Amino acid sequence: MPPEDTSTIMPATSESVPLHSDTKVAAFFDVDNTIIRGASSFFLAKALYRDGFFSTLDIVNFGLKQLKYMMVGENARDIDSLRNRALSIMKGHSVAQVVAIGEDVWDEVLQNRIYPGTQALLDHHLAKGHEVWLVTATPAEIGDLIAHRLGATGALATMAEHDHQGFYTGNLEGPMMHGPVKALSARQLAEEHGIDLESSYAYGDSLNDRPLLSIVGNPCAINPDKKLRRHAQEVGWPTRDFRSKRRAVRRSAATASLSGAVWVASMVVRRLRNKGN
Repeated sequence: MPPEDTSTIMPATSESVPLHSDTKVAAFFDVDNTIIRGASSFFLAKALYRDGFFSTLDIVNFGLKQLKYMMVGENARDIDSLRNRALSIMKGHSVAQVVAIGEDVWDEVLQNRIYPGTQALLDHHLAKGHEVWLVTATPAEIGDLIAHRLGATGALATMAEHDHQGFYTGNLEGPMMHGPVKALSARQLAEEHGIDLESSYAYGDSLNDRPLLSIVGNPCAINPDKKLRRHAQEVGWPTRDFRSKRRAVRRSAATASLSGAVWVASMVVRRLRNKGN
């Protein structure tokens, strides 16, 4: 079966809800594997490594986590580990430097990894006059960058603390934007912006997005992992898969994993070789 024609994609909605003229509707989008294929933070980490932010061992660990993420989905323990290590590495670096690197990552990598089907959904919501918010665990500077490039209203993302001079302190401002925090932040945003959540939409790929999807009247699982797909079937949520047909997905995942494994292995060999010299 050929890939879905994304030119006529419409949001999946449970029913038409009449709105008052002053009621706002929003669409909340997870980013990794919902809008962008793979983990955006991994590609940022690779770029930061090239600029001397990370050691070879750090990037090897990030690479292994990326392979695991692509194969089996998100893992809260891995995410916490990456967050803590990333915060310690970012301490003392400037926000401006990270934003500049993020711009390069978008131009070189991320814009080429966007699912056309999700892009079409996002564009449809914008055309309908809906607010479109990205909700992502990635740093706010990168979340805002992706939102701006996609034409979205804004981003709810992880806030890394920085001082008055624009340098990261190594701490977070509030919790990481993940799991239940996504739902809490979206609820707060809805109150501040006058958004009717019952008339709004949410899209995510992981069971960790379930709290976010549960607070809106029109949830939809995009490229869902096995756990979210099972939950969506149980509660009657619509699902959409903008990846190619299943055989091609397996082949793509295997190819990505092999390429990633080769790249990570080369990093290990290089590290051992340098230690031996």
